[in-house]
Amino acid sequence: MKLALLIANRGFFPSTVIDLAREDMQTAALKEGIQLLEMDPALTRYGAVETREEGAVYADFLAHHYGEYEGVIICLPNFGDENGIKEAIRDVNVPILLQAYPDELGKLDFDNRRDAFCGKLGLCAVLKQMRTTFTSGEPFVMHPLSQEFQRELSDFAGICRIVSRMRHLRIGVLGARTTAFKSVRFDEAAMETRGADVETLDLTQVFARIREITDDDPRLADWREELERISDMRDVPDYASIHQGKLGIALQELQREMALDVMAIRCWSEMQYEFKITPCTVMGILNQRGIPVVCETDVTNAPAMMALSLASGRPAGCLDINNNYGGDPDACIMFHCGPLPIDLLSGPGHMEEHKMFVKTQGEDCSWGVNAGKLKPGIITVCGMRTEYGEIRYFVEEAEVVDVPVDEGFFGTYGVVKIPGLQRKLRHMSEEGFRHHAIITSGDQSRRVREALTKYLGYTEIYL
Repeated sequence: MKLALLIANRGFFPSTVIDLAREDMQTAALKEGIQLLEMDPALTRYGAVETREEGAVYADFLAHHYGEYEGVIICLPNFGDENGIKEAIRDVNVPILLQAYPDELGKLDFDNRRDAFCGKLGLCAVLKQMRTTFTSGEPFVMHPLSQEFQRELSDFAGICRIVSRMRHLRIGVLGARTTAFKSVRFDEAAMETRGADVETLDLTQVFARIREITDDDPRLADWREELERISDMRDVPDYASIHQGKLGIALQELQREMALDVMAIRCWSEMQYEFKITPCTVMGILNQRGIPVVCETDVTNAPAMMALSLASGRPAGCLDINNNYGGDPDACIMFHCGPLPIDLLSGPGHMEEHKMFVKTQGEDCSWGVNAGKLKPGIITVCGMRTEYGEIRYFVEEAEVVDVPVDEGFFGTYGVVKIPGLQRKLRHMSEEGFRHHAIITSGDQSRRVREALTKYLGYTEIYL
């Protein structure tokens, strides 16, 4: 991650703070593993931006390094000058973080006072007039070496990751929507307006690739080893393990050849008839490898999966919002057939047949469910859909709690607590959100919200 650093100045304030600010920012960035792109300090007075002319020098610097940086930090060690900053960021099209130094009691005399608090307010007003989007956290002023700014910088890096990758997103749809799930219908043109290009393939193309892979293909050994790492496969017939490995190879080939960022797959019931497998565990492995795959051709939740994964820097997974948990109004059971990365599980699962297909097609028809439990802890929950040319989404913080569920509960599951859940479920249903939700580790709601709404133009629906 590389971020450009702009240090602003106002001439009648102490110039000594400029060099100290540069050192502080370098220290803060180093802690987060961020590389700073800095202009040669000799190009302007004090190596900062004050006048319109100095702003033009900085704008040329950014233009020369276009494409190298994913965001810009504007540092206000003192009041700063609106005219210089305005000129400097005239062509910026990446997220902008505003940082302003706090004043200290005992140092409010004319020689030491910074007034960055006031300067940031003025700068925000000018940016609003320019219709330039920016990020400004809480508290309003922060020292770069404070814990608050370290959190702010970490969040900003997450925002930049989302914006950088999702401005141009290629989604592969493998197979048609199942007739039974009209709920996952979507507006492809609306996706295009937000930079999401949808590529569609028939499942026969996937199946043809599977059949072309021989049983002695050396890649199969790696896939079978990975399957055994994420799931106990002692009960699984050898053919099912081979077919799942071939499916994994085929999906990775398609992802690479078509330069796909995320995929949505039709996971029933052709795979059960053709190969006697379900793709659930294979999808969990791909998600763990940073190739997001969403179930049941739920195309609009593919960007949600990418956004959450980029926000956390860790894998994401797709679940059903599936059952009430007894009489607890703030708890529900989230469940799916096992397409989750090992990062989100409490440990390896156990591979089983899909009980729903066994019921309709008989035994030995659907190996690939990875039965297990979600890892307890804080998660982020997100859902997306299209409507009237918009991509709408919700994002919420939640917690997976370690409480018992009935013996024999099918699939991979966890009990999730969300305060005010009943009200939020009502709003979800009224807004037409489907039964799927994407999850990732930690509370990433701010990163997702700022990136999607503020910088990418998605529409947040508050629950």
